[in-house]
Amino acid sequence: MNRTDSFRDKLILLLQDNYIGVGYLTPLPRGGRLRGPAAREMEQVLDGWAAGPATVGPGDSGECPDEPAGELVYGNGCFAVGRYADAARVYAGILDREPDNPAARFNLGLCLLRLKEPGKAVAELTAVMQKQPELPEVHYQRGNAYDDLGDVVAALADYATAIALNPDYLQAHYNRGIVLAAAGRHRDAVAAFGRVIELRPDLSNAYLNRGASLDELELHDRAISDYAAAIDFNPENVDAYFNRARTYYYLGHIAEAIADYTEVVTRRPEDAEAFNNRGLAYDALEDYRSALADYDAAVTLWPDFPAALNNRGAAYEALGNADDALADYLAALNGDRSFAVAWYNAARLYASQGEIASCLQCLDRAVELAPHFAAEAAEDEHLAWVLELQELKRNRETGG
Repeated sequence: MNRTDSFRDKLILLLQDNYIGVGYLTPLPRGGRLRGPAAREMEQVLDGWAAGPATVGPGDSGECPDEPAGELVYGNGCFAVGRYADAARVYAGILDREPDNPAARFNLGLCLLRLKEPGKAVAELTAVMQKQPELPEVHYQRGNAYDDLGDVVAALADYATAIALNPDYLQAHYNRGIVLAAAGRHRDAVAAFGRVIELRPDLSNAYLNRGASLDELELHDRAISDYAAAIDFNPENVDAYFNRARTYYYLGHIAEAIADYTEVVTRRPEDAEAFNNRGLAYDALEDYRSALADYDAAVTLWPDFPAALNNRGAAYEALGNADDALADYLAALNGDRSFAVAWYNAARLYASQGEIASCLQCLDRAVELAPHFAAEAAEDEHLAWVLELQELKRNRETGG
């Protein structure tokens, strides 16, 4: 056995042990790559193959998985550890000599997906499909490419074909559910994730995503049940805690929402939105000091977080600190000039301080962005008299 054969055989074992594939790639879910000891071992073998695939003679890139070629194996090893550009060059080299090599073309298509070139990936996968239309994996991967291109209709059509060819194709059902949900077709998404759960009852993210679509359909109790199942199958599924907390808050179950948001910030302490949302829950209990602490944490993590700044302003206002409240409302507007509620809140405080010009400027902007604030202003104790004063002034100027 020569040096090239030795490294090839080592790579074959690693690819097989990690279910990557030695001919057609079978990539890890969600665009993953090998990590940890497996990745280090793969890199060592690739580096040890000093001459690389160039030592493999022309024509030695065959298609038979029982006798995998050096070039294809080397390319698959590069793909497994995320060296997608290197892998793409290997597959392109094979195709220069063997344009009809479907494994190399399929694998090149997957590399192009990872390299964020979905249009080129569609072209390569379509070429494979023309030769081997019976392969569900090709339809599935082209569906992923169409999804990256934002072509929902084409993506769903390819997932449907993949499922028709293999009714138990878990990833095709799952990605179909993701695309359906993103397109607002939540009833269909619920059905798609239901099929995923039939195939894989312990898949935490299937429950998470089905729960999200159930929430969109206002089936909140069922959504909470799905989030609970997602957590049962994976207690580290932080998104399931987050979604359940948000639904609990919407339903008025404030203590439960606080408990779940606490799980989120404990497990994901960089989550500014979770701190902000837990602050809102404390606000609902009129625990303004706890709310302030959470808004402070959110703003520390994300200094220009408009919602957290506005919410902190409201908490300051509830505690009687109008100056800090106004400063936060104005800071929120620095982060988002289209944030209507912050304009409205600033207008109220300016009115309470007798700063009429600033009040009217902020109120006009709030009403321009959200017309319903006109009616609210007429009922507000601070703004109503400003509007009356403005009307009196207008009448004097017109002689009315």
